[in-house]
Parts: sequence; structure tokens; C-alpha cells
Amino acid sequence: MVKFTILAGGYTSYIASYMFNSETNNLTYLNQYITGGNPSWIISHPTNKSILYAANENVPAGAVQSFTVGPEGALTLIDTAYSGGSSPPYCGGLSTGQVAIVNYGSGTARVIPTTADSLHFSTNDSTIVTFPVPTTGMQGVSEPHMAYQYGEELLIPDKGDDKIWRLGQDGSPGNFSVHGQIAQPIGSGPRHIQIYENQLYTVHELASTLTLQDFPAYPNCTSTLISNVSTVPQYQPAGSSFAAAEVLIPLPTAEFPTPYIYASNRNIGVQDPRGDTIAIFEKVDNQLVLRNQVYTGLNQIRGMMHGQQAGEGGDAYIVAAGFAGTAGVKVYKRTEGGANLEEVAVNTELPTRTSFVWLKQ
Repeated sequence: MVKFTILAGGYTSYIASYMFNSETNNLTYLNQYITGGNPSWIISHPTNKSILYAANENVPAGAVQSFTVGPEGALTLIDTAYSGGSSPPYCGGLSTGQVAIVNYGSGTARVIPTTADSLHFSTNDSTIVTFPVPTTGMQGVSEPHMAYQYGEELLIPDKGDDKIWRLGQDGSPGNFSVHGQIAQPIGSGPRHIQIYENQLYTVHELASTLTLQDFPAYPNCTSTLISNVSTVPQYQPAGSSFAAAEVLIPLPTAEFPTPYIYASNRNIGVQDPRGDTIAIFEKVDNQLVLRNQVYTGLNQIRGMMHGQQAGEGGDAYIVAAGFAGTAGVKVYKRTEGGANLEEVAVNTELPTRTSFVWLKQ
């Protein structure tokens, strides 16, 4: 029997904890831990699962917070720092001991050094990066939505400017600037990315598409899109309006040898009675091929996460929740080698959640 702790962020003033029992398929609500306002994105330290970071998606001044993680996900707040702008939807720890955070409400990003324990922020050593006002596209403002470390680069998908910015460190920690960019289709709204085998997978919020391209050379080389597919289910109710949100690529294992790609859909219009879908794709001959659209009963799937981050046994599961509605948190088991999902557990004590971290108990 394997038990997992699942931490869940949301638009509240706390982070919730759950226990998932993979033998009985029970998802039990455990507790909630007070945070700053709106910890909509939470993420583990890249090498130390006893440290958690949270982005407080507040207006006009966002924040990033650090916590220690105890038994059953018990959180202790350690430090808080200004995010460098408004409405930060994402933060992430870097392998260099710094924490990156982006602010879609102000078109800025910040990389903050930490002390040796990775828990205390050193904001005096951190500059704020301001992205240019877009001259094309639909938004008219820069809206960075993620920070993804790849090698020594920090990649920032900008939904408002249809670019993925390439940031590099200039000298001492905390000093970053734009070194280049990867252009995306105009009006597509790149939101989140994953890189697997030096290929770039991008989920586009405004176009509700998933694209594939070879990762271009540093700093400003480009590459054509190899594949560009819709994430939206074929049959949609009148008045529906979709906005793709998350993309996951669990690494292959003996049980799941194919690196399937999971993309979440958010229907922000008239809801399908079956809820929103998780679209499952496979790369075949360098083309993205849809394998399944899994209806979830959830309303606007903003966040989902695979259990592989918890270690052995976790790779069989994905947790998801809606940004709206009352369907709660659901755990899905990967079936057919990962080409399909089966709902195995649900907890509705909290109606919505927006991001997740898996931990093994």
C-alpha cells in the first residue's frame, strides 16, 4: 500500500492537504495551513521536498512565500518576499538556489536569491525584469505566465506578446535580463511549456492549441512548428469558450513507457454537462496525435499534476481540480499505458483548487 500527501493551492488564504490511499482509492481532506492571500501556484523545491514555494496572486502587489513541509504536509511559513509586480500566477525554484516568479498583471519577472537553507529570500540582490509592450497579438500587454529552467536559461512564456522570453543571469545571482526570444503564432497566447528530448511543447491559452517544435539554438534562433493541434473536444455546447491551461509530460517508466502529453481544457463559457476534458496526445513520427479526450466533470481545469514527483507508485496517477464549480479535487489513474484516465477518487470538501504538489507519506 502506498499513501501520498497532496498539497493544493487556490484562491483562498490557505494551502490544503489531502491524503490519497492508492490501495483503497480514498482521497481524504486533512488540513489547511494559513498563507498569504491567493496561493494559486505551489511548487516543491527542485531537490528538497521538505521545502515548498507559493505564489500569492494578489493585486497590486504579489508575493512569493517559502515553507517547510512536515509530516502529512504540515506547513510552516518561513519567509515572504515581494514578487516584483502584480498578480503572479507562477513561481519555481531553480537549481542555482534562486526562486523565479512572474507577474502577468504587470508584465514583469523577478529571480530572487535565497540563503543557504533555500528558505530565506535575499531581495536586495534581485532586479525586476520588465517585458516590452507587445506590438502584435490580441492582448496589448505583456502577460508572462510561467518560469521554466532549461540548462542555464530561464524560459518565460508570454501570453500577451506571443513569445517565450529567454532570460540569462548577468553576473551575480538575482541579476537576470532578456537574452533572446522564441516567437510563437500571433494571437495564440503561449501559457505553459514542457521540454522533452530537446523539443518544446507549448500549450496556448488563446488558441487552445498544443504545439511542438525543436528547441532552437541560443539566443535568438527560431524553429518552425512541427505540429500544431487543437486541445478542444470535438463536440462542444453552444456558447462554449475554451482556454487551454496546463501541459504535463510524465517521464517514461517500465509501466508507462510512452511519454504521453496531457493538456487541460478550460471552458469559460456554457459548460458541457460532462465537464471539461483532459486531452491526451502521443508524438508519432514527430506529429501530435490525439489519443483521448477524458471528460472529468470539472469546471475550468486550471491546474493538474502527475504523481511522478512523489516517487515510486506515483507515476500511475494525475490529480486535477476546477477553478470554478463545486466538483472538488479528483485523482485519476493512468490506464492503457497512459493513453487513458480513470477517475478513482474524489473529495468535494473544498469546491475548487488550482495547483498541486505530490509527496510520499
